[in-house]
Amino acid sequence: MRFFITLSYDGTRFHGWQIQPNGISVQGELQRGLSLLLRQEIIVTGAGRTDAGVHASMMVAHFDYVGELDCRQLAYKLNKLLPQDIAVQKVEQVSDDLHARFSATSRTYYYHIHTEKSPFERHYSCELHYPLDFDKMNEAARILMEYEDFGAFCKSHADVKTTLCHVTKAEWHQTSSFTWYFEITANRFLRNMVRAVVGTLIEVGRGRMTLDDFRTVIEGKRRTEAGESMPGNALFLVNITY
Repeated sequence: MRFFITLSYDGTRFHGWQIQPNGISVQGELQRGLSLLLRQEIIVTGAGRTDAGVHASMMVAHFDYVGELDCRQLAYKLNKLLPQDIAVQKVEQVSDDLHARFSATSRTYYYHIHTEKSPFERHYSCELHYPLDFDKMNEAARILMEYEDFGAFCKSHADVKTTLCHVTKAEWHQTSSFTWYFEITANRFLRNMVRAVVGTLIEVGRGRMTLDDFRTVIEGKRRTEAGESMPGNALFLVNITY
């Protein structure tokens, strides 16, 4: 039988979602906890692979297990066993043909920035101190929805079969006089894509790149022409739909 786990985590001390040979990972912690509780080796498959330092207010993973499970009790025991920076919201049995990664129809990320020094934003937001034209950045963000090939925002030498993604939402939102977040939804994301998109939008906001330049970057499909990759601590995976 197949089970879905919905969880959240603070990625600060993890080397990403995926198991790493020389670092702790969210996947590794989850597998360790499940294997201990279910007394057999359990392999979990996540809906995505967040990078080192990136957070998730919603992640979904699946695992297979032969036998009946008390899902509520398993979620309770997992939360007792897992470290404080990982929290399980629910465990549920699903159809055997559902796949946490391949059955997902969309994923949404938020990237947070703040433009004044703040002791309360520093861990989960990127501090910037130059003027930004958010109206122009939103104009550029809308351009993303006109394209499907985002090779310009894919980490160099990434092992991907295709750089095609279907972006359905891309917009900056203001939450206070000095805090903003960028929301982007797509059917799939390339490695490092969101942080590279944000870094390039920042170039537009600073007046260092025009809207035509932004189009040229996308159409050129070269990572070296896009903006810098922004720090991971300000990025959150916030929603996955099936």
